[in-house]
Amino acid sequence: MNHKVTVFGAGFVGATTAQRVAEKQLADVTLIDIIEGMPQGKALDVMESACLERFDAKVTGSNNSADCRDSDLVVITSGVARKPGMSRDDLLKINAGIVGTVSDAIKANAPNAIVIIVSNPLDVMTYLAGVRLGFPKNKVIGMAGVLDSARFRCFIAMELGVSMRDVDAMVLGGHGDDMVPLVRYATVAGIKVEDLIPKDRLDAMVARTRTGGAEIVNLLKTGSAYYAPSSSAVEMVSAVLNDEKHVLPCAAWCTGQYGVNDMFVGVPCVLGKNGVEKIIELKLTDDELAQLNKSADHVLENVKNLNL
Repeated sequence: MNHKVTVFGAGFVGATTAQRVAEKQLADVTLIDIIEGMPQGKALDVMESACLERFDAKVTGSNNSADCRDSDLVVITSGVARKPGMSRDDLLKINAGIVGTVSDAIKANAPNAIVIIVSNPLDVMTYLAGVRLGFPKNKVIGMAGVLDSARFRCFIAMELGVSMRDVDAMVLGGHGDDMVPLVRYATVAGIKVEDLIPKDRLDAMVARTRTGGAEIVNLLKTGSAYYAPSSSAVEMVSAVLNDEKHVLPCAAWCTGQYGVNDMFVGVPCVLGKNGVEKIIELKLTDDELAQLNKSADHVLENVKNLNL
């Protein structure tokens, strides 16, 4: 492998991310966690599947944060998962300390890496990482819109009984209950979903998308989602390492786009070898723009609570 990816956090999201990066032959992976034996055991388990899944990427586990050294890309999944009744914002203070410490380790050992943040509350943790890393802001990216859009696309496909591959949709804004699913831009094989699904059903799908993470938390009772979040992170990893110029909704540093200044919020981005290479400004209605700015304001409120 020519690339090195480090995944911080060997829980369900982190370990599944490492597995998928390896299986797709995107890079060799170092899985890091503070729990002794956990990343080593999960890395060995993944490696023992290599001959069956037919990949040659190497996966190693470590308890030493310095082992992220010389990474091309780092994915931060470290932190406490939500429990039933908790919002993503409830994790703010707990995960801020964890993400801050991880960011310091990345800055010291992998100063040229692109960094993708998965830890919740996503947009605020991305802001925190951006400050602590001190990297160019295009190299710090939050995974949110890819996951939220995947959920929206899934619900549309299930509603219509069509292939998931035929559905395109995009969700902007913060990774919270005020995210902005763009119904006008959602299509099935190029056909507007507004022409296929009654408004009341679309409204229900928008609501379900906004609470998609909580729905899974409530069903699991002792954990949170990890299959779709890891797939979303790996979609971004692939776009960067393969320089795909892939258009994906991500939490990116805005400098006036959509009226948002000096804030990480979910917007359509072109992802390539330099991270966020461009932010695409869609033509939004006044209502859609107001929703996006409301979501950004919510992120800003939580950022202020960090007292950075």
